[in-house]
This record gives sequence, structure tokens and C-alpha cells, in this order.
Amino acid sequence: MEILKVENLTKVYGKDSTKVVALDHVSFSVQKGEFVAIVGASGSGKSTLLHLIGGVDRPTSGKVYINKQDIFSLSDDLLAIFRRRQIGLIYQFYNLIPILNVEENITLPLSLDNREIDKENLNELIHILGLEKRKKHLPNELSGGQQQRTSIGRALITNPAIILADEPTGNLDSKSSDEIISLLKRTNKDLKQTIIMITHNLEIAKIADRIIHIEDGHII
Repeated sequence: MEILKVENLTKVYGKDSTKVVALDHVSFSVQKGEFVAIVGASGSGKSTLLHLIGGVDRPTSGKVYINKQDIFSLSDDLLAIFRRRQIGLIYQFYNLIPILNVEENITLPLSLDNREIDKENLNELIHILGLEKRKKHLPNELSGGQQQRTSIGRALITNPAIILADEPTGNLDSKSSDEIISLLKRTNKDLKQTIIMITHNLEIAKIADRIIHIEDGHII
């Protein structure tokens, strides 16, 4: 089943002499439960692509369908709601709320959506993340790897259509990096979670089912 379809996605910044084509008619699709890595050098357009898929930015032209929904046909308010419910975002620098503990950071998307928290599901997720002894800790009381695991939990809690991971190990040491990659692979395999991961590291990308190379705004 096709969960994501990207059609002729183009993003242009500036105009005339300052014009920069970050993405140039990019098209591909992802099946439900697939783990896809998008690799490319700095400035290749891979982060721009991820932001457009996630509805964080709007394209100059082209379409993105998630679960057959044309996300850019939605108003900004409706897109924000769709993103909160259907897209899990994992960032390089965690983006945790400093005054919220692990449990509260993980359940934040549900709280923002006024949805009831399933305690059994939450506890199972915290167990998978290996954070049982840290669930009442604030972000500044956690290691980098623990903060990123919390970020992954926040992305998973809504059972989204897709997870988008932007250089999820870029701010971690090698041991923590290996743990995070293993965790992502486990959520993909055990929870059947669709994952699209941006990375410049080909070794990390090899754990994915498929690798998409992007260069100068084109898939190569």
C-alpha cells in the first residue's frame, strides 16, 4: 500500500540573480512499512525535501500525498492539525520542551490535540525506548541519547502515517548513534512504522530497505 507519493516537487528560493533551485521536479513513492534513507551532501536538497514532505514548508510547485491526502490543498491551520496527527518528526537537536519531563514531552502531541492518553500504550512505548527509570526526568537531566529516544517517543505516540527523521544521529557519539539506529530499525520492524530518514552517512543509510540519493536538487 502506498503511504507517500511525491509528484514533481520543486522548491525555488529568491529570483533572478539570487535564484536558487533547492529541489527540481522530484518524484518518488514509499510503501506502508518501508524504511527509506535519503542521502546526499550538504546543500543537496535533502533537508528541503524532508521539510516539504512534513508540511513544514510549502513547495513552489508539485504535490505531496500522505495516505492519499494532498497535504498542500489544506489551509495552514488544517495542515498543522494533519501534521500533528499523521507525521512524526525527529530532529537532530531533539527540540524537547525544557520544563516538561520525559513522559510529558512524549505525550505533548496528544495534549495539544486534547486527546486522551492511553497509559498502557504509553508505558509500553517508554519500555521500548528504555526510559522507564527516566520518565520523570527533565531534558537537562538526560544524556543526548536519552533525549533523542524521548524525541522518538514523541514522534511515535500518535501512531503516525510516517516518521520523518532529520539526521537523527548527527548530534550523538558513536555508541548513542548505534542505539538510536537500532531503535529506529526496531520500531520499523516490530511496529510496522514507515520511516523516512535523512542522513549524509552511507553506513547508517545501509540499515534502510531502500536508499534514495539526492544531488543538486535531483534524485540520481
